[in-house]
Amino acid sequence: MGNNKLLTVWLIFAISCSGHGHSAEEEEERDRRMHPIPKFSELQNEKLNAIEDTNFWISDAQEKLKKKLDVPRVNGVAKNVIFYLGDGMSISTVTAARIFKGQVLDHLQFGEEAELYMESLPFTGFSKTFCANSQVADSACSATAYLCGIKANDATIGVTSKVLRGSCAGQADPTNQVSSVLSWAQAAGKSTGIVTTTRVTHASPAGTYSHIADRDWENDGKVKADGENPKICEDIATQLIKREPGIKINVILGGGRQQFTPKSEKDAEFPTLSGYREDGVNLIDEWISMKNSSRGRYVSGRDQLLTVDPAETDYLLGLFDPSHVSYYDQQLANNDPTLEEMTEAAIKILGKNPNGFFLFVEGGRIDHAHHDNFAHRAMTIRYPPRGTEILGFPPLFLTTDLRPYNTLFYANGPGPSMYNDQGRRRNILMDHFYNRTYQVPSPVPLESETHGGDDVLIFAKGPYAHLYVGTHQQSYIPHVIGFSACLGDGAKSPLCKDVPDNNGATLVVSGCIVGVMLFFTRLAVKYSI
Repeated sequence: MGNNKLLTVWLIFAISCSGHGHSAEEEEERDRRMHPIPKFSELQNEKLNAIEDTNFWISDAQEKLKKKLDVPRVNGVAKNVIFYLGDGMSISTVTAARIFKGQVLDHLQFGEEAELYMESLPFTGFSKTFCANSQVADSACSATAYLCGIKANDATIGVTSKVLRGSCAGQADPTNQVSSVLSWAQAAGKSTGIVTTTRVTHASPAGTYSHIADRDWENDGKVKADGENPKICEDIATQLIKREPGIKINVILGGGRQQFTPKSEKDAEFPTLSGYREDGVNLIDEWISMKNSSRGRYVSGRDQLLTVDPAETDYLLGLFDPSHVSYYDQQLANNDPTLEEMTEAAIKILGKNPNGFFLFVEGGRIDHAHHDNFAHRAMTIRYPPRGTEILGFPPLFLTTDLRPYNTLFYANGPGPSMYNDQGRRRNILMDHFYNRTYQVPSPVPLESETHGGDDVLIFAKGPYAHLYVGTHQQSYIPHVIGFSACLGDGAKSPLCKDVPDNNGATLVVSGCIVGVMLFFTRLAVKYSI
C-alpha cells in the first residue's frame, strides 16, 4: 500500500505501568484505585444528557470537520508579524483558563465547553522547551530559542551554547552573539516593538535585542556584583538604549525604571525607591535626548500613554513601574496600563510603516503568579464533576482521608503547608479560594514554584502558519517567521521576490496567551494590519 493511501492516527494517553508479579485480583484492585468511578449525581447526569445527547456530539464533530476543511493554507508573504508569548502558559494553564473563562466571563452551563480565542486559530503545534544544557528551561534560553533560532544555555540570552552563565569573555566575543528575528525585521526596513508586563530588561523581552551571559545583569551594578566589568560586558538596559538593535526599536513598553536610573535618583512615582545603576547614568534621559529630533516620547503612567498621538510619534518608551507592571487586578489603582492598552498603542505607531512591522507582546506575569502559587492570577485537574468551579474543589471527593482537594494545585512552591503538625492533610474548606492572593497549598515547600519541562503549545494564523503543525524544537519558531516574512539569512518563501510594494498579510504566532488574545484579533481587523 502506498504511503499516500495510509492514514495513521496516534492517540497518546498517560499510561500507568502495573509491574509484574501481581495476581489477577491484585491487578483488578490496582486498576480500581487508578481509575476510580466518580459518583456523579443522577440529577447532574440528567442535566448533561438533556443538553449534550448523542446527536449533539455528532453534530459538534461534523461542524468542526467542515470548518477545518474550509481552512486555507496561506502561502503569501507576511508584511507584519505579531509574536504573542504567554510566559508560564502551560497546557494545564490553557485548560484551566478555558474553564475559568467559560464559568466567569461567558457564564456557560458548565464552563468546560468554552473556547479561548487562541484555540480558534487554524494551526496548532507543540514546542520542545529544553535548553542546550538543561532539561527544564528558563525564560532566558527559551527566548534565545524562539527569537534567535538556536538552543543556548540556561540563563543566557542572545549568545551561543559556547557561552556559560556568567562568562563575560564569552559574551564579549562577537562570534558568540546571535541576532534575533526583531533584528532581521529591522534589516528589512520594518518598524519594531516590544510590549511586556514584566521589566523590559527581563529575560523574554531581552531576547529581542540583548547578548548577555547572565539574565540577572539587567544593570551595571549586577555585573559588578559578580566581579565582572560592565564596560566589557554591558548590562541589558545599556544594550537596549545604546546598542543595535535596541536603539532602533520604535516602541518599548513595560516596567523596570530602576534598571535605567542611578542610585542617586529617587523614583518619581515611588520616592522611597531609588535606581540601581552605579555608573551615574540616567538611560531614560539619554533615550529622550537621542529621540527628541525623531518624534520620540517618554511616558511613565497609564494616563500619559492614553494621550500619545500615534500620528505624531515615531518612537515611544514607556516604563510604568520601578519593577514589573502590576498584576491586572491592581493596574488601574497603580496607574499602570493593561497589556491590551499597550498593544493598541504599539500597533497604531508601528502600523504607519509601509514596509510593515514586527511586534513582540508578552504576558509575563502568568509565570510570576505560578511561581507564587497564585492560581487565580495565573489560571492539574483531577476527577471533578462537569461544571465544578475551577478555583474551588470537587463537591464529591474520593480521598481516603475524607478531606477535599483543590481542583487546581501545584507540586511545590510557597504558601500554606499541605499538612498540619499531626501529619494530616490541610482541610481547605475554610480557605478563601476566590481571593486573588490565595496561595494553593503544595506538598513540597519552596520559596518559589519551579518551572515545568513539558512541551508548550503554538497557535498560529497567516502566511505559512501551517508550517507550525506538529512537534518542533523551540528554535524552529523564528525560522518559520523568517521564511514567511522574508527575513534573515535562512530559507525564504519563493514568493519573496514577487512581493508587491506595501502589500502583504499578517502572521500571528502565539506561545499561549490567555484573555488578551480576544482583544488582539479585534486590533488586527480594526487597523487592517
